[in-house]
Amino acid sequence: MLDTWPLLQNSQFPEIHRSPLEILQVNLGYLCNQTCLHCHVNAGPNRTELMTEQTITDILKVLKQPNVHTLDLTGGAPEMNPLFRELVSEATSMGIKVIDRCNLSILSEPGFEDLTEFFTRQKVEIVASLPCYLEENVDGQRGKGVYQKSIEGLKKLNQAGYAMDGTGLRLNLVYNPTGPYLPPGQQQLETDYKKFLEDNFQIQFNQLFTITNMPIARFGSSLISQGKFEEYMLLLKDSMNLANMNGLMCKNQLSIDWLGYVYDCDFNQMLKLNLQHPKTHQNLHIRDITDVDMNNMDIIVADHCFGCTAGHGSSCGGALG
Repeated sequence: MLDTWPLLQNSQFPEIHRSPLEILQVNLGYLCNQTCLHCHVNAGPNRTELMTEQTITDILKVLKQPNVHTLDLTGGAPEMNPLFRELVSEATSMGIKVIDRCNLSILSEPGFEDLTEFFTRQKVEIVASLPCYLEENVDGQRGKGVYQKSIEGLKKLNQAGYAMDGTGLRLNLVYNPTGPYLPPGQQQLETDYKKFLEDNFQIQFNQLFTITNMPIARFGSSLISQGKFEEYMLLLKDSMNLANMNGLMCKNQLSIDWLGYVYDCDFNQMLKLNLQHPKTHQNLHIRDITDVDMNNMDIIVADHCFGCTAGHGSSCGGALG
Protein backbone atom coordinates (compact mmCIF):
# COMPACT_ATOMS: atom_id res chain seq x y z
CA MET A 1 0.00 0.00 0.00
CA LEU A 2 1.30 3.44 -0.90
CA ASP A 3 2.28 5.54 2.10
CA THR A 4 0.41 8.85 2.30
CA TRP A 5 3.41 11.11 2.91
CA PRO A 6 4.25 11.92 -0.74
CA LEU A 7 0.69 13.19 -1.20
CA LEU A 8 0.08 14.97 2.09
CA GLN A 9 3.24 16.95 2.76
CA ASN A 10 3.18 20.59 1.66
CA SER A 11 0.21 20.14 -0.67
CA GLN A 12 -0.63 23.26 -2.66
CA PHE A 13 -4.13 22.20 -3.70
CA PRO A 14 -6.65 25.05 -3.09
CA GLU A 15 -9.14 24.97 -0.20
CA ILE A 16 -12.63 23.72 -1.05
CA HIS A 17 -15.84 23.36 0.98
CA ARG A 18 -18.86 21.09 0.98
CA SER A 19 -22.27 21.85 -0.54
CA PRO A 20 -25.49 20.13 0.63
CA LEU A 21 -25.21 16.33 0.50
CA GLU A 22 -26.89 14.74 -2.55
CA ILE A 23 -25.00 11.52 -3.31
CA LEU A 24 -23.82 8.66 -1.09
CA GLN A 25 -21.07 6.54 -2.60
CA VAL A 26 -20.86 3.34 -0.58
CA ASN A 27 -18.06 0.79 -0.69
CA LEU A 28 -19.67 -2.56 0.14
CA GLY A 29 -16.33 -4.31 0.59
CA TYR A 30 -13.05 -5.22 -1.06
CA LEU A 31 -14.01 -8.72 -2.19
CA CYS A 32 -13.78 -8.94 -5.98
CA ASN A 33 -13.54 -11.59 -8.68
CA GLN A 34 -10.73 -9.59 -10.38
CA THR A 35 -7.36 -8.09 -9.47
CA CYS A 36 -6.82 -4.98 -11.60
CA LEU A 37 -3.57 -3.02 -11.89
CA HIS A 38 -5.31 0.37 -11.69
CA CYS A 39 -7.52 -0.57 -8.71
CA HIS A 40 -7.14 2.11 -6.04
CA VAL A 41 -8.72 -0.08 -3.32
CA ASN A 42 -6.51 -3.16 -3.78
CA ALA A 43 -9.61 -5.33 -4.21
CA GLY A 44 -9.34 -9.02 -5.04
CA PRO A 45 -10.67 -12.56 -4.53
CA ASN A 46 -8.88 -13.00 -1.20
CA ARG A 47 -10.22 -9.88 0.51
CA THR A 48 -12.68 -10.54 3.34
CA GLU A 49 -13.85 -7.01 4.22
CA LEU A 50 -17.64 -6.73 3.72
CA MET A 51 -20.19 -4.21 4.98
CA THR A 52 -22.54 -5.53 7.68
CA GLU A 53 -26.31 -5.33 8.04
CA GLN A 54 -26.14 -2.71 10.81
CA THR A 55 -24.10 -0.34 8.67
CA ILE A 56 -26.50 -0.82 5.76
CA THR A 57 -29.38 0.06 8.10
CA ASP A 58 -27.54 3.28 9.01
CA ILE A 59 -27.09 4.08 5.29
CA LEU A 60 -30.80 3.63 4.61
CA LYS A 61 -31.54 6.21 7.32
CA VAL A 62 -29.29 8.77 5.61
CA LEU A 63 -31.00 8.13 2.28
CA LYS A 64 -34.18 9.55 3.82
CA GLN A 65 -32.63 13.02 4.10
CA PRO A 66 -34.38 15.52 1.81
CA ASN A 67 -31.51 16.40 -0.57
CA VAL A 68 -30.10 12.88 -1.00
CA HIS A 69 -31.20 11.38 -4.33
CA THR A 70 -28.50 8.89 -5.41
CA LEU A 71 -26.86 5.78 -3.96
CA ASP A 72 -23.65 4.91 -5.81
CA LEU A 73 -22.44 1.38 -4.99
CA THR A 74 -18.85 0.32 -5.41
CA GLY A 75 -16.30 -2.18 -4.12
CA GLY A 76 -14.52 -4.54 -4.90
CA ALA A 77 -17.34 -6.07 -6.78
CA PRO A 78 -20.27 -4.61 -4.80
CA GLU A 79 -22.55 -7.41 -6.00
CA MET A 80 -20.45 -9.95 -4.03
CA ASN A 81 -21.65 -8.55 -0.72
CA PRO A 82 -24.49 -10.91 0.35
CA LEU A 83 -26.60 -7.89 1.37
CA PHE A 84 -26.24 -6.12 -1.98
CA ARG A 85 -29.69 -6.98 -3.33
CA GLU A 86 -31.43 -6.13 -0.09
CA LEU A 87 -29.83 -2.68 -0.03
CA VAL A 88 -30.66 -2.00 -3.68
CA SER A 89 -34.28 -3.08 -3.26
CA GLU A 90 -34.78 -0.94 -0.15
CA ALA A 91 -33.20 2.11 -1.77
CA THR A 92 -35.21 1.89 -5.01
CA SER A 93 -38.43 1.45 -3.03
CA MET A 94 -37.64 4.83 -1.43
CA GLY A 95 -37.33 6.48 -4.85
CA ILE A 96 -33.53 6.66 -4.65
CA LYS A 97 -31.55 6.37 -7.89
CA VAL A 98 -29.13 3.43 -7.57
CA ILE A 99 -25.87 3.22 -9.53
CA ASP A 100 -23.91 -0.03 -9.59
CA ARG A 101 -20.23 0.14 -10.53
CA CYS A 102 -20.01 -3.21 -12.26
CA ASN A 103 -16.89 -4.90 -13.61
CA LEU A 104 -19.06 -6.82 -16.15
CA SER A 105 -17.25 -10.14 -15.65
CA ILE A 106 -19.26 -10.67 -12.44
CA LEU A 107 -22.36 -11.24 -14.61
CA SER A 108 -21.00 -14.62 -15.74
CA GLU A 109 -19.65 -15.79 -12.38
CA PRO A 110 -21.35 -18.87 -10.83
CA GLY A 111 -24.16 -17.73 -8.54
CA PHE A 112 -24.50 -14.33 -10.21
CA GLU A 113 -26.07 -15.37 -13.51
CA ASP A 114 -29.41 -13.71 -12.60
CA LEU A 115 -27.87 -10.33 -11.75
CA THR A 116 -28.88 -8.83 -15.10
CA GLU A 117 -32.52 -9.71 -14.44
CA PHE A 118 -32.29 -8.14 -10.96
CA PHE A 119 -30.73 -4.96 -12.34
CA THR A 120 -33.49 -4.68 -14.93
CA ARG A 121 -36.26 -5.19 -12.39
CA GLN A 122 -34.83 -2.58 -10.03
CA LYS A 123 -33.92 -0.18 -12.87
CA VAL A 124 -30.35 0.11 -11.59
CA GLU A 125 -28.06 2.37 -13.60
CA ILE A 126 -24.95 0.45 -14.60
CA VAL A 127 -21.53 2.09 -14.73
CA ALA A 128 -19.33 -0.62 -16.19
CA SER A 129 -15.55 -0.64 -16.27
CA LEU A 130 -14.06 -1.28 -19.71
CA PRO A 131 -10.68 0.47 -19.61
CA CYS A 132 -10.17 0.08 -23.35
CA TYR A 133 -12.09 -1.32 -26.31
CA LEU A 134 -9.10 -3.45 -27.35
CA GLU A 135 -8.72 -6.94 -25.88
CA GLU A 136 -4.93 -6.78 -25.40
CA ASN A 137 -5.10 -3.63 -23.29
CA VAL A 138 -8.01 -4.79 -21.13
CA ASP A 139 -6.49 -8.20 -20.36
CA GLY A 140 -3.13 -6.57 -19.67
CA GLN A 141 -4.71 -4.32 -17.06
CA ARG A 142 -7.38 -6.60 -15.60
CA GLY A 143 -6.31 -10.19 -16.23
CA LYS A 144 -6.42 -12.78 -19.02
CA GLY A 145 -9.89 -13.51 -20.33
CA VAL A 146 -11.55 -10.50 -18.69
CA TYR A 147 -12.17 -8.77 -22.02
CA GLN A 148 -14.26 -11.61 -23.44
CA LYS A 149 -16.23 -11.88 -20.20
CA SER A 150 -16.83 -8.13 -20.34
CA ILE A 151 -18.14 -8.36 -23.91
CA GLU A 152 -20.47 -11.18 -22.85
CA GLY A 153 -21.69 -9.05 -19.96
CA LEU A 154 -22.41 -6.09 -22.22
CA LYS A 155 -24.36 -8.30 -24.60
CA LYS A 156 -26.46 -9.61 -21.70
CA LEU A 157 -27.25 -6.07 -20.59
CA ASN A 158 -28.20 -5.00 -24.12
CA GLN A 159 -30.45 -8.04 -24.48
CA ALA A 160 -32.18 -7.06 -21.24
CA GLY A 161 -32.88 -3.58 -22.64
CA TYR A 162 -29.94 -1.60 -21.31
CA ALA A 163 -28.97 1.34 -23.57
CA MET A 164 -32.02 0.68 -25.73
CA ASP A 165 -34.39 3.53 -26.65
CA GLY A 166 -37.44 3.86 -24.45
CA THR A 167 -36.38 1.46 -21.68
CA GLY A 168 -34.91 4.02 -19.27
CA LEU A 169 -32.14 1.53 -18.50
CA ARG A 170 -28.82 3.35 -18.62
CA LEU A 171 -25.51 1.65 -19.33
CA ASN A 172 -22.37 3.78 -19.10
CA LEU A 173 -18.78 2.63 -19.60
CA VAL A 174 -15.62 3.74 -17.82
CA TYR A 175 -12.23 4.27 -19.45
CA ASN A 176 -9.05 4.27 -17.35
CA PRO A 177 -5.63 4.93 -18.90
CA THR A 178 -3.42 1.85 -19.03
CA GLY A 179 -0.37 3.85 -17.92
CA PRO A 180 0.84 7.08 -16.22
CA TYR A 181 -0.85 9.56 -18.55
CA LEU A 182 -4.09 11.54 -18.68
CA PRO A 183 -7.25 10.33 -20.43
CA PRO A 184 -7.90 11.77 -23.90
CA GLY A 185 -10.96 13.89 -24.67
CA GLN A 186 -14.07 12.09 -23.45
CA GLN A 187 -16.38 12.90 -26.35
CA GLN A 188 -14.02 11.75 -29.11
CA LEU A 189 -13.09 8.59 -27.20
CA GLU A 190 -16.79 7.84 -26.66
CA THR A 191 -17.30 8.05 -30.42
CA ASP A 192 -14.41 5.63 -30.97
CA TYR A 193 -15.76 3.19 -28.35
CA LYS A 194 -19.27 3.25 -29.82
CA LYS A 195 -18.07 2.64 -33.37
CA PHE A 196 -15.75 -0.22 -32.40
CA LEU A 197 -18.21 -2.01 -30.12
CA GLU A 198 -21.09 -1.60 -32.59
CA ASP A 199 -19.05 -2.70 -35.62
CA ASN A 200 -17.46 -5.70 -33.92
CA PHE A 201 -20.04 -6.90 -31.39
CA GLN A 202 -23.29 -4.99 -32.05
CA ILE A 203 -23.00 -3.58 -28.52
CA GLN A 204 -24.55 -0.27 -27.53
CA PHE A 205 -24.11 1.94 -24.47
CA ASN A 206 -25.24 5.40 -23.39
CA GLN A 207 -22.13 7.32 -22.35
CA LEU A 208 -18.41 6.90 -21.76
CA PHE A 209 -16.79 8.25 -18.58
CA THR A 210 -13.04 8.95 -18.65
CA ILE A 211 -11.44 8.69 -15.21
CA THR A 212 -7.86 9.61 -14.32
CA ASN A 213 -5.83 6.99 -12.46
CA MET A 214 -5.00 8.18 -8.95
CA PRO A 215 -1.40 7.81 -7.67
CA ILE A 216 -2.51 5.76 -4.64
CA ALA A 217 -2.80 2.11 -3.58
CA ARG A 218 -1.96 -0.47 -6.28
CA PHE A 219 -1.41 2.06 -9.08
CA GLY A 220 0.62 4.33 -6.80
CA SER A 221 2.82 1.45 -5.70
CA SER A 222 3.35 0.52 -9.34
CA LEU A 223 4.47 4.08 -10.11
CA ILE A 224 6.94 4.03 -7.22
CA SER A 225 8.40 0.66 -8.27
CA GLN A 226 8.88 2.00 -11.80
CA GLY A 227 10.42 5.25 -10.56
CA LYS A 228 7.60 7.25 -12.17
CA PHE A 229 5.71 8.56 -9.14
CA GLU A 230 7.20 12.06 -9.10
CA GLU A 231 6.92 12.35 -12.88
CA TYR A 232 3.22 11.44 -12.78
CA MET A 233 2.51 13.84 -9.92
CA LEU A 234 4.22 16.63 -11.86
CA LEU A 235 2.01 15.82 -14.86
CA LEU A 236 -1.13 16.11 -12.70
CA LYS A 237 -0.04 19.41 -11.17
CA ASP A 238 1.11 20.95 -14.45
CA SER A 239 -2.18 19.93 -16.09
CA MET A 240 -4.43 21.45 -13.41
CA ASN A 241 -7.42 23.29 -14.88
CA LEU A 242 -9.04 25.70 -12.41
CA ALA A 243 -12.29 25.55 -14.39
CA ASN A 244 -12.73 21.99 -13.10
CA MET A 245 -12.92 23.13 -9.47
CA ASN A 246 -16.64 23.89 -9.64
CA GLY A 247 -17.59 20.36 -10.66
CA LEU A 248 -15.59 18.37 -8.10
CA MET A 249 -17.61 15.40 -6.88
CA CYS A 250 -16.48 15.81 -3.26
CA LYS A 251 -18.64 18.92 -2.92
CA ASN A 252 -22.02 17.18 -2.89
CA GLN A 253 -21.01 13.55 -2.34
CA LEU A 254 -19.80 11.47 0.61
CA SER A 255 -17.81 8.27 0.45
CA ILE A 256 -18.59 5.54 2.99
CA ASP A 257 -16.18 2.68 3.66
CA TRP A 258 -17.22 -0.90 4.41
CA LEU A 259 -17.11 -0.16 8.16
CA GLY A 260 -19.37 2.88 7.80
CA TYR A 261 -16.75 5.61 8.26
CA VAL A 262 -17.16 8.80 6.24
CA TYR A 263 -14.78 10.47 3.79
CA ASP A 264 -14.92 13.30 1.25
CA CYS A 265 -14.24 10.89 -1.61
CA ASP A 266 -13.27 7.33 -2.46
CA PHE A 267 -9.62 8.33 -2.82
CA ASN A 268 -9.46 9.97 0.60
CA GLN A 269 -11.00 6.77 1.92
CA MET A 270 -8.08 4.72 0.59
CA LEU A 271 -5.63 7.16 2.19
CA LYS A 272 -7.50 6.99 5.54
CA LEU A 273 -8.22 10.73 5.48
CA ASN A 274 -11.30 10.44 7.68
CA LEU A 275 -13.76 13.26 8.21
CA GLN A 276 -13.91 14.29 11.85
CA HIS A 277 -17.03 14.79 13.95
CA PRO A 278 -17.18 18.57 14.62
CA LYS A 279 -18.04 18.05 18.30
CA THR A 280 -16.24 14.87 19.40
CA HIS A 281 -13.35 15.18 16.91
CA GLN A 282 -13.55 11.41 16.42
CA ASN A 283 -13.68 9.76 13.01
CA LEU A 284 -17.12 10.50 11.61
CA HIS A 285 -19.41 7.49 11.11
CA ILE A 286 -22.47 7.16 8.89
CA ARG A 287 -24.70 6.75 11.97
CA ASP A 288 -23.76 10.32 13.02
CA ILE A 289 -24.49 12.02 9.69
CA THR A 290 -28.08 12.96 10.42
CA ASP A 291 -26.94 14.95 13.49
CA VAL A 292 -24.16 16.86 11.72
CA ASP A 293 -24.50 19.96 9.54
CA MET A 294 -21.98 19.26 6.80
CA ASN A 295 -22.82 22.22 4.58
CA ASN A 296 -19.73 24.41 4.04
CA MET A 297 -17.50 21.97 5.95
CA ASP A 298 -13.85 21.95 4.86
CA ILE A 299 -12.93 19.20 2.39
CA ILE A 300 -9.68 17.40 3.14
CA VAL A 301 -7.30 17.97 0.22
CA ALA A 302 -3.84 16.68 -0.73
CA ASP A 303 -1.74 16.32 -3.87
CA HIS A 304 -3.78 13.43 -5.28
CA CYS A 305 -6.65 15.94 -5.69
CA PHE A 306 -4.78 17.31 -8.71
CA GLY A 307 -5.88 14.08 -10.43
CA CYS A 308 -9.48 15.34 -10.40
CA THR A 309 -8.62 18.75 -11.86
CA ALA A 310 -5.96 17.79 -14.41
CA GLY A 311 -6.74 18.15 -18.10
CA HIS A 312 -10.41 17.56 -18.83
CA GLY A 313 -11.01 16.81 -15.16
CA SER A 314 -12.10 13.57 -13.56
CA SER A 315 -14.97 12.43 -11.37
CA CYS A 316 -17.04 9.30 -10.86
CA GLY A 317 -19.28 10.78 -13.55
CA GLY A 318 -16.44 11.24 -16.01
CA ALA A 319 -14.75 14.37 -17.34
CA LEU A 320 -15.63 17.73 -15.80
CA GLY A 321 -14.97 19.93 -18.82
